[in-house]
Amino acid sequence: MTDGGAAAGVPGFVDLHTHSTASDGTLPPDEVVAAAHAAGVAAMALTDHDTLAGIPLATLTGESLGVRVVPGVELSAHDGDREIHLLALHVTRLGVLESRLENFREDRYSRATLIVERLRGLGMDVTVEMVMEEAGEAAVGRPHIARAMIRAGSVRDFREAFDRYLGAGRAAFVPKPRLEIREAIAIAHEAGALAIWAHPGAEGRRARLEPLVEMGIDGVEVRHPSHMLEDVDRLGALTDFFGLVPSGGSDWHGSADGTRMIGGMMIPYAWLEKQDALVASRAQHAAPAVQS
Repeated sequence: MTDGGAAAGVPGFVDLHTHSTASDGTLPPDEVVAAAHAAGVAAMALTDHDTLAGIPLATLTGESLGVRVVPGVELSAHDGDREIHLLALHVTRLGVLESRLENFREDRYSRATLIVERLRGLGMDVTVEMVMEEAGEAAVGRPHIARAMIRAGSVRDFREAFDRYLGAGRAAFVPKPRLEIREAIAIAHEAGALAIWAHPGAEGRRARLEPLVEMGIDGVEVRHPSHMLEDVDRLGALTDFFGLVPSGGSDWHGSADGTRMIGGMMIPYAWLEKQDALVASRAQHAAPAVQS
């Protein structure tokens, strides 16, 4: 598909999971939107980790290029002993959500500081200042620490950084502060957003999904680069069974090719329309009655 269809307002493919330099992506928000436009994507969601900082610039760029930008954010939550990522899509009350996210970003900085202390205890010449230089204005995370480690010559590449030091259970790993999935869903709803279970993969089975449905989850990321074909089929069937909305995206951080390239998952526009319908229905029911 060419970008001409999207520019002319003809529904095409969408990508509802992307990242920019506002968190751990490699391109600034305006360039993410430009990449979506070049790929012929009619609409995209910017879903940086724990921040909405990229939304204003992305939205402005989308308006100039004819690409719809859906405001979103990715949250890391827990359900028992497992971590669940949640996409809050179609955020309408940005200010409400931003106050929550500020606390999450403070937790990210504290975690990064602890990880650096562990790395220095292992003899690495990495400092918090180096990590924050890599993060810039973004919400700091382990990828920024890995970049600082590479710059310091402590590791060769990202794989070594995570496999030996930063991955779960490794020498410098520090777990994230716990956000329970029930609270994450409530936060999404508080912000006027839909709560979408991100990249559930093989974990996305009925026994796992049913409790989330009871907690009020709205949808499932059916298509994701990490999903096998059988995952997509199963998640699609479960989404239909529970009356949830489907979602999907590339989880793009800047990859130049493959399914992780923006638009690479070829998500149908009809999925976005289903989400729009749910958002509109919620807004209508939440509107105060008109006095006669």
